[in-house]
Amino acid sequence: MFPVQRPRRLRSHPQLRRMVRETVLTPNDLIYPLFAVPGTGVANEVRSMPGVYQLSVDKIVEDAKEVYDLGIPAIILFGIPEDKDTEATGAWHDCGIVQKATEAVKAALPDLIVVVDTCLCEYTAHGHCGYLEVGDLSGRVLNDPTLDLLKKTAVSQASAGADIIAPSGMMDGFVQAIRQGLDEANFEDIPIMSYAAKYASAYYGPFRDAADSAPQFGDRRTYQMDPSNSREALKEIHLDIAEGADMLMVKPALSYMDIIWQVKQASNLPVAAYNVSGEYSMVKAAALNDWIDEEKVVMETLTSFKRAGADLILTYHAKDAARWMASVL
Repeated sequence: MFPVQRPRRLRSHPQLRRMVRETVLTPNDLIYPLFAVPGTGVANEVRSMPGVYQLSVDKIVEDAKEVYDLGIPAIILFGIPEDKDTEATGAWHDCGIVQKATEAVKAALPDLIVVVDTCLCEYTAHGHCGYLEVGDLSGRVLNDPTLDLLKKTAVSQASAGADIIAPSGMMDGFVQAIRQGLDEANFEDIPIMSYAAKYASAYYGPFRDAADSAPQFGDRRTYQMDPSNSREALKEIHLDIAEGADMLMVKPALSYMDIIWQVKQASNLPVAAYNVSGEYSMVKAAALNDWIDEEKVVMETLTSFKRAGADLILTYHAKDAARWMASVL
């Protein structure tokens, strides 16, 4: 007769638990989002995201230095331009806010990886992710004209020094168009982190405060994915792989860990998960009311994303998580 198995034997001591731990979270897994705005000395806290700020370029550099010193290898930049128009000029102009922030960060911290969000919603007057028919209030974005703008935007961002292009607009063929544009501009070595499975989620609400990117009418369900679908996510990721994506992203993360798992099983590319604004704000609100232990909940959640298959985690908790990790070493 075989002896009775007692799994608790391996849980009896903290060091033993560390030795047999299956999933280990480190600062190398994290990417910290930053929001760039015009001006100098600007640090506007986002009302719905305690601890998150809209920052002028000089403040972006300060925050990026803190990120780097904490051992976090990368940031992702979002921009809020001074002016918006139907052509999303601020997204692709060489003097755009993200381009300025990228140049400044790379000059100060050449070893910090700068990921740039390649989308148009922050830059269009209507808040949608591309071209609209004149007078169309449905929010139906014209796909192919939008690809031309995304290509221009990616090339401009790469010219400013971006290390990774992260297109998030969910246009059909956007990875192929951007890859073609980068290659033609001699940026063959710049990788693309595609928002391959981006859902039309209610969890994005606070981000729209941070990025000033709420649609002025309609919604984004004609281009972002239906939260009810999972097979469609695999279709999207295989299309993006075929078009030249180097990394794949699932967004949001908390309610989509099944999607993270499926994407990881279906591909050998690195998988990123975006721990989005609504997920962050719920934790912060509960912690501020002393309803939860913020550190324990955040670390459990981030570890769960990695356990589900995420190689990289974009999270507003990144700086706090890195500090907490350092405190237990």
